[in-house]
Amino acid sequence: MKKYNLPILTIFMSLLVLVSCKETQNDVVQHKTSVLKAGYEIEPVNIQNVKLTDSFWLPIIKRVQEVTIEYAIKKCDEEGRFENFLIAGKQKTGKVRGDMPFDDTDVYKIIEGASNTLISAPNPKLERVLDSMIAIVKIGQEPDGYITTWRTINPAKPPAPWVPVIEGKRWESLQISHELYNPGHLIEAAIVHYEATGKTNFLDIAIKAADMLVRTFGDNPGQVKGVPGHQIVETGLIKLYQITGKEEYLKLAKYYLDNRGNPNNHKLYGEYAQDHIPVIQQNEAVGHAVRAVYMYAGMTDIVAMTKDKAYENAVNNLWDNMVNKKMYITGGIGSRHDGEAFGANYELPNLTAYNETCAAIGDVYWNHRLHNLYGKSQYFDVIERTMYNGLISGISLDGKQFFYPNALEADGVYKSNRGSCTRQAWFDCSCCPTNLIRFIPSIPGLIYSKTKNDLYVNLYASNDASFTLGKTDLQISQQTSYPWNGKVGILVNPKKESKFTIKLRVPGWARNEVLPGDLYTYKKASTQKPTITVNGEALAIQPENGYFNVTRNWKKGDKIALNFPMEVQEVETNSKVETNKNKVSLEYGPLVYAVEEIDNKNNFDKIDISSSDTFKVRKEVNLLQGVNVIENSKFKAIPYYSWSNRGVGKMKVWIDFKD
Repeated sequence: MKKYNLPILTIFMSLLVLVSCKETQNDVVQHKTSVLKAGYEIEPVNIQNVKLTDSFWLPIIKRVQEVTIEYAIKKCDEEGRFENFLIAGKQKTGKVRGDMPFDDTDVYKIIEGASNTLISAPNPKLERVLDSMIAIVKIGQEPDGYITTWRTINPAKPPAPWVPVIEGKRWESLQISHELYNPGHLIEAAIVHYEATGKTNFLDIAIKAADMLVRTFGDNPGQVKGVPGHQIVETGLIKLYQITGKEEYLKLAKYYLDNRGNPNNHKLYGEYAQDHIPVIQQNEAVGHAVRAVYMYAGMTDIVAMTKDKAYENAVNNLWDNMVNKKMYITGGIGSRHDGEAFGANYELPNLTAYNETCAAIGDVYWNHRLHNLYGKSQYFDVIERTMYNGLISGISLDGKQFFYPNALEADGVYKSNRGSCTRQAWFDCSCCPTNLIRFIPSIPGLIYSKTKNDLYVNLYASNDASFTLGKTDLQISQQTSYPWNGKVGILVNPKKESKFTIKLRVPGWARNEVLPGDLYTYKKASTQKPTITVNGEALAIQPENGYFNVTRNWKKGDKIALNFPMEVQEVETNSKVETNKNKVSLEYGPLVYAVEEIDNKNNFDKIDISSSDTFKVRKEVNLLQGVNVIENSKFKAIPYYSWSNRGVGKMKVWIDFKD
């Protein structure tokens, strides 16, 4: 980070009088810290081992690190997120600030994203800011480990009127109180902070909270029966189990999942919260999309940790349903504003599409786990499509404006984005901006994964990576202009000559597959084929599970050259999707394109594509921070992620097709 404007954080300055923070690393380590390898056979290469040099992703990550994190801290300060912890801890007096029962999590997600930044590059000033934030959080934690500030401040006065109060007791309205969602994000963030710094100041808070949950929930006499309304504590507990070895955390995560849909455990919350039937019986993605994919991620963790076949069958059925019947071309999920929910099968409206940014992020987390379980490229086909399109569309090119929903069409009138036609500077429910902060700095950790003898190259972005593969010390360097073209050069440098397999993902779009399944197809299959050479020698191999597999004795200086030919492709939707009949969308490589009114002022409403149309792709270095545009005699199209950065106007992804 180039700067960090501490004086704006006035609440931190008052805190320094109250609390002193340890700043040395590894000075209070008391917990078991070896990561348990049980479970996933495939291990992601940690972001600390991957130095990104990429011209596409690095500017986006730096913008979050240098602009968005500071911006979000300032917003949280202004809106009382930090003050709530101080009021809860009786260091200040006052009423609950903010409108949501989960406002605490904005602080946790900022810490998590900033910690991912520290993993990539040390930054003492940022680390001190995080120590101050963590000290504030600690003040708000009750002595037994409970932490949800609004209920600690005044259990009879929730910040949101839709949170019911019966007796003002803990856990009485679990379906909507977010009392388990809050510590879930706390635990997730604390683990990343611990991995980044070696400090346990945040981890200790998380462990104290988790131990309280273990004591509180279960079927034993005196324990509370119930499950989270909004899932995420499950994945947090499983990660905590992995770094501490404490099986009670894994058991509690499974307890929460096992008892969803169990009327003998609690009054069911219904489809909205995926609490209508037991999770192992669920085979259709329903309800609130963010809750769903967080739950599916936890279920996948259970598959990896326990080899539970019933969970595995359910996870695979849910994934098949989502990808084949409920996913937008941009990777977005959750078609309905009502309940922020999945619609019925093939219900994919464009103007009113919801596609919450948080849902896209959660879907990446889930698909990454599925890849770690199975090693199939189809999961990274979903990840790549989501990341390049319906995920980064959630943040503006200046890093200070956000989409909560991500529509595929705009008429300049319908206020799709929680009351706005364009991105907003912030929301009363600010989960999406802080979730982007949480996720984007972690992107380098998606590029590679490994087993003892296999290296998976999952995403293409210029970087230098160093890590061990089995007993081999290995350096890998990528050079590419992806996604603007499909040429990738990879330099392989093992410390000594070694035999292992490099698996190089062939993107679905380069295999004439829009997404796994039959929801989308290319109108005309490309005749161009991806190619691979090693040290200039062409390899006549076909992809297996979506990867070029190259096994050989690798030595220093070996060079891999990949070429994934890109051309403008027209995409059609399954005929069961009524809204896209007689329409096509345009793609170039992994990017989905949109036409925006500002580029097509005179004919926007008349734009169509005919079978005789031809297209050209041109780089515009001064447009939208540098993009490839698609043009023909009728219109100009821009990458979907970059729309709505030039004011309010019309936009569409799906264009009328005239035969």
